Amino acid sequence: MSQSLTLRAQAETLGAGLPPLLAAADQLAGTVILGDHGRRRSGMGDIFWQYRPATASDAASRIDWRRSARSDSPFVQDKEWQIAQTLQLWVNASPSMDFTSRPDIEPKSRRARLLGLAIAILLLRGGERVGLTDTSVPPRRGEIQAARLAEALAIDGSTGHSGPDSDALLPRSRALFISDFLEDLDPVEKALGVAADRGIKGVLLQVLDPAEEDFPFAGRTVFENMTGAITHETLSAADLRARYLDRLAERKDRLDQLARHAGWTFATHHTGQPATSALLWLHGALAQS
Repeated sequence: MSQSLTLRAQAETLGAGLPPLLAAADQLAGTVILGDHGRRRSGMGDIFWQYRPATASDAASRIDWRRSARSDSPFVQDKEWQIAQTLQLWVNASPSMDFTSRPDIEPKSRRARLLGLAIAILLLRGGERVGLTDTSVPPRRGEIQAARLAEALAIDGSTGHSGPDSDALLPRSRALFISDFLEDLDPVEKALGVAADRGIKGVLLQVLDPAEEDFPFAGRTVFENMTGAITHETLSAADLRARYLDRLAERKDRLDQLARHAGWTFATHHTGQPATSALLWLHGALAQS
């Protein structure tokens, strides 16, 4: 086989999982109807936002004489601030994200990638720059950027847990971290500290399987992590439920506190829920950041 054919075969193998992810994310993004992107803040832009009474600092050229004619006071138009923003995305690709408790529920990794890519598509359509927290896919605009992100997100993690690359976070941008956040939180805490120092606002989205939320186990049960390196057998799994739920609540509380301290927003989504609801919430949360 010639070198070109070998290269093509390798490229086709590498991209085999890419089109379904990109197509699914594009379809999901299509469920959210957006107009021209704006930041709902007075400033530079060409889209009307609101009328307000004129002040002494407003130039006469800004007065809307037609609106002012209907009142005893002059009014000016405020335009919506439309400066393009930058979002950096991190989706945990460690083996723990491949867990699913039932065959009819997609793994956490697929849901996390789907949501990450779908919000990226929405923001790219709104004229914003989107990239990853590391340097593999720097923030850019345009439709081709969605394909770059999809290719990067389609790569499975095989080296264990690694947190966001805090060194590459851009000052005064926004960020989105998607993970189950069930492993060591130190890398995430470090990244949030860097983000706070650089004026970066963002969102932590925890993605869990319904079984991880409810712990529906009873009787003899063998628990094993996704790599098979850690196992635990119990004859009465139900006895562990209260302790597990307490630990999960503590973990969520810590994540919420870390997010609040950095000026971020935290929420939990589980894979038994519709992806649309999470995407709508994400879009609203990032719009407020």
